[in-house]
Amino acid sequence: MNDLPEPDRIEGAPHPRETVRLIGQDAIEARFLEAYDAGRLHHGWLITGPRGVGKATLAWRIARFLLAASPAGAAGDGLFGDALPEAETLDVAPDHPVARRILAGSEPGLHLLRRGGRGNTEAERAKAVQEGNFSKEIRVDDVRELGRFLNLSAVDGGRRVVIVDSVDEMTTAAANALLKMLEEPPARTTLLLISHQPGRLLPTIRSRCRDLRLGPLSAPDMAEALAQAGFAPGPDAAALAELSAGSVGEAIRLTTLDGLSLYAEIIAVLGALPRLDHARALKLADSLTGRGAEARLALFMHLSDIAMSRLARTGATGHAPPVEAAPRESETLLRLAPSPAMGRAWASAAQEIGARMRHGTAVNLDPAALVLDMMIRMKQTA
Repeated sequence: MNDLPEPDRIEGAPHPRETVRLIGQDAIEARFLEAYDAGRLHHGWLITGPRGVGKATLAWRIARFLLAASPAGAAGDGLFGDALPEAETLDVAPDHPVARRILAGSEPGLHLLRRGGRGNTEAERAKAVQEGNFSKEIRVDDVRELGRFLNLSAVDGGRRVVIVDSVDEMTTAAANALLKMLEEPPARTTLLLISHQPGRLLPTIRSRCRDLRLGPLSAPDMAEALAQAGFAPGPDAAALAELSAGSVGEAIRLTTLDGLSLYAEIIAVLGALPRLDHARALKLADSLTGRGAEARLALFMHLSDIAMSRLARTGATGHAPPVEAAPRESETLLRLAPSPAMGRAWASAAQEIGARMRHGTAVNLDPAALVLDMMIRMKQTA
């Protein structure tokens, strides 16, 4: 299973089912365990929060815990039966049969609902999955497969768990089909819905779930989470936490694409304004073109927006952010945004430049020309 492309895996990082510990979210785990120990295990849980803070990891930990704690043939089902045995942690030993089956993708009590392969037939979709060619949405056909899973008898009377990653990606028809399952949930079944933007969901879906909202990670938690994922941030942990807004997933993207160096280069270009260093700007633009540079260009657009947002905030508050994410960043921000008026100017520039960049990439304009256009717009604002 680990050899296949997966739509819910961050490139270069372990899949959430492979992540043993969830770092920085102890209060959320305790809230779920409180409901479990009190026999109030709701059938639907909406796991929300920014991207990359551990929502999928929590869902897999809960799934592993419930399937291991409620083995086949066991009695007790919270709201639907006798009280469940009390537990103090979601931890499950790696050598537990459920943990091994989940890691291998062969646990019969678990169903993962996520984007499938593109295509109209089952064979076409299977081939697309092998090639990493995934649909942009979770379709109603995918939810029908979930329906078949729920209509099967649980193995020897055991519990069943469903992970939806993510419910935001569902078509309207798929969301309505899922709603029916939330309205009439099968006994001993728990649905874990992952959502990055819960405000865009059907209100009826939100109302039928209990909410578990995860928050951004602190710099120490970020360093620990990155180490668990196989990365060594070292002295860059604080800058990574700052630019990623406490998202481990975003910090991994920054690490794998050398995002800190890219942000430092953006700040260096800003530091010369209102005089534009054309040689430096051209070199930066050239580094974001060519085959395989799409991810770096997307990251550049994102980091440029962050830089202008930090300029706007500096102008509005009169203070630079407390943590520098690049050398001489505070000095540059305070010089370019010395007043609330300049803060508003940078906020407007961020909106205009972002819209121009998105339109330019949508119509396949030359990336180097887009980058240079952005630099010129920044110069005009300065």
